[in-house]
Amino acid sequence: MLLSLCLTESCSELNINSHKRKGSIGSPNQVKKPRKAEVNYCPDYPMGETKETLENQRITLLSEVTKRNNEQVIKGLMDRTFALRRHEVVEHSPFIAEFKNRWPALFTEREVSAEFSRITTIPLVSKFMGQLDHFSSQLLKNFKKKGVAAQKITDILSVLEQSITIEKKRECILKALVVYLNEDPSNLVKEYMDTEHDEAQILMSKTTLGVYAIKHEGADVADPYEDVGVIIEGIQVLENLDNVANACSMMVGLIYALNLAYPQDLRYTFEMFQKIFMELDATKLSNKVQVLKNKLLS
Repeated sequence: MLLSLCLTESCSELNINSHKRKGSIGSPNQVKKPRKAEVNYCPDYPMGETKETLENQRITLLSEVTKRNNEQVIKGLMDRTFALRRHEVVEHSPFIAEFKNRWPALFTEREVSAEFSRITTIPLVSKFMGQLDHFSSQLLKNFKKKGVAAQKITDILSVLEQSITIEKKRECILKALVVYLNEDPSNLVKEYMDTEHDEAQILMSKTTLGVYAIKHEGADVADPYEDVGVIIEGIQVLENLDNVANACSMMVGLIYALNLAYPQDLRYTFEMFQKIFMELDATKLSNKVQVLKNKLLS
């Protein structure tokens, strides 16, 4: 679909790339984001719509998002204004705080999932959780063979010996996966105590991208968190996500929705999320992820 669009003279993506080469876009971040197998990277405006008519619908959204039980109206407006949002994030790379003020309806679990599907045509949460669960037994088998990182992985997985929920099991496997890939799970999930609210807020304000998880003082390692959410550019963009695995899936959705680059210190983890769990651009893998994929399929 995108290829056929780009063969036309008015293709939005060609125009964007042309502008970038000329240096005409004054964005906060001039680094061109790598493509991540998006089907609808930057679509043209719908037939009969212009930037001005879509902007009017965006303004209507600001009012609709304040009303209760209004999900279907919001979804319809978000569907219709999709192209306008994509032009904004791709052409201008706006700061997150600014974009959140312009598009508050996007920053919910429902709409992050919907936006990811608009961009990739793939369901976000069900695909992420399904693949994570599918590979869990093989991942656990390979974790036991991980040399110098074995002790750290063992410590993370020790909670599995208790009676825990599927959500906590997924969290442990994700953290162990990060270690297996020689990355630091504390770069993915930032854990704080509920008694250290002020300190936690300061630390979260300095976080570029990550999941935060608030623990209740005295809570057991297997107990649920008080709150789980996603931080981007120091802004808590999502909260009350219930568990870490769900927050990780939401972070994948937000990276696509906001056209963000993967953090370098978690590049293999996010490559796993994208190419193994979500099966997007799955034929082009780094050596490290390719080796693990081969083990998972053997």
